[in-house]
Amino acid sequence: MQFDTSVINRLIEQNKSITAAESLTAGLFQATLGDVAGVSKIFPGGFVTYSNEAKASLLQIPQPIIQACGVVSSEVAIWMAQQSKQIMKTNIGVSFTGVAGPDGLEGHLSGTVFIGLDYDGMQSVKECHFEGTRQEVREQSVAEALDLLKLHVK
Repeated sequence: MQFDTSVINRLIEQNKSITAAESLTAGLFQATLGDVAGVSKIFPGGFVTYSNEAKASLLQIPQPIIQACGVVSSEVAIWMAQQSKQIMKTNIGVSFTGVAGPDGLEGHLSGTVFIGLDYDGMQSVKECHFEGTRQEVREQSVAEALDLLKLHVK
């Protein structure tokens, strides 16, 4: 899949730094950032936190939050975005948590995705319900996050 990465070029022009914490996308968003020439000016690195333990240890998300809300939740998506941004000291934190499939998780159907965004201190979450294979769900998640960024980047 070819992604519209024009928003990343705008972030480079504006010198707005970005990081990500990914679960179901397993680094696909960060790999997409890496496809843009010059992104190293604004992308210091990020996190792939597939397990609950990795979310707790690498992103310092309190275990009681994960246990109470479930890893597939808007609350954990916000924590992931905020913590990645804080740890990496960037302007923007993007996060992905959900179910790529084929099976459900925590009562959520395959294709349920929460995309978190912490943009200059403003937090939001978008709940999405995608269809398709694991790879298609992952790709749709990345495309949606890029679209969300476009709404915030002037």
